[in-house]
Amino acid sequence: MITHNAIAIGADLAPAFMLTLSGRNITENISSRLIAMTMTDNRGFEADQLDITLDDSDGFLAMPARGAVLELFLGWKGSALIGKGQFTVDEIEYTGAPDIMTIRARSADFRGAMNTSREESYHDTTLGAVIELIAKRNKLKANLAKVFANIAVQHIDQSQESDSQFLVRLAKRNGAEVSVKNGELLFLKPGSNLTASGQPIPIATVERADGDKHQFSIADRLAYSGVVARWLDTDSAKQAKQKVKLQRKNEPSTKSAPSHPNAKASADHSIPSTGNEYLVGDVNNVLVLPTIYAAKEQAMQAAQAEWDQQQRLVAKFTISLARGNPLLYPEMPLRVKGFKSIIDQQEWTIIKLEHSLTRDGFTTKLSLEMKLSDVKYEEADNSASS
Repeated sequence: MITHNAIAIGADLAPAFMLTLSGRNITENISSRLIAMTMTDNRGFEADQLDITLDDSDGFLAMPARGAVLELFLGWKGSALIGKGQFTVDEIEYTGAPDIMTIRARSADFRGAMNTSREESYHDTTLGAVIELIAKRNKLKANLAKVFANIAVQHIDQSQESDSQFLVRLAKRNGAEVSVKNGELLFLKPGSNLTASGQPIPIATVERADGDKHQFSIADRLAYSGVVARWLDTDSAKQAKQKVKLQRKNEPSTKSAPSHPNAKASADHSIPSTGNEYLVGDVNNVLVLPTIYAAKEQAMQAAQAEWDQQQRLVAKFTISLARGNPLLYPEMPLRVKGFKSIIDQQEWTIIKLEHSLTRDGFTTKLSLEMKLSDVKYEEADNSASS
């Protein structure tokens, strides 16, 4: 277990950092000029970002070249600094007077081939093989959660899509989060609190006294009561009103839900259909995915991915730590103490961090989502929809 105070053992209260530029330590050169440094650590395909604001009132500060690589280490004096990754400089802003330089860098260089539109087709393969191929042609190392590796891909087209756009589409339909960090293409299951190799991530604990600001919100979980995905069955004999319908165990499937402007179904199951359908949740007020999938397995994967996403977004919690903690990172499970019981009793997952270092100190803002436990489904009675 990692506690918030773990970083403080034997450490001074003064924040510390180390910054290298193309492998050269430039910490001493910029320490006296530093106005603010913010590092945003994201879970999804939104790149991690490093913003550095420097005082150039004497005019002697040289601009780094676009494409140069910065590497950041954060922590506290007297304690080991924690590596926060490499960032490619892609934007420089120079304002005055007084003269100030702002350098922005991101964890992935999106000026390269990953943003080039492609025409590709993938046949009779697996999701793991597709991810490996995309990683290889972008000179990245694929790091794929085992749960996705053997998912069958009968056929899928990448038509006028960049690799980054295509990866986001693959992630969404399979319930994954994709990102590029430190030369790796990560394709992981969100909310599982596991590494790509399947190892559990140690849990962290944050107490109310550690923070100076917090915000909790809870949404109506019945805004959508279920998700329907459809697939085209080429066997016409099976097309006539055949459905596979799943619902959560131990949850009522007849409770009415409030209407939603995007809902497509009601209790009479009058969903426009071009093939078979797969329902996760309750039939009363469902979200119908627009894609018609090529196979039942693909429809099931997409429906459950969307349903899981809906469930994770039920509750959100943000907390700003008065004393920054560089040991924390996205996908780490978190326990909080000292708040309302509904907050303390919930299991949380870190989805985003914002580390801020200024002349006044070092703080960390955490964005959390509800941890989604493994959900068990059972086949519902289809007689009503026959």
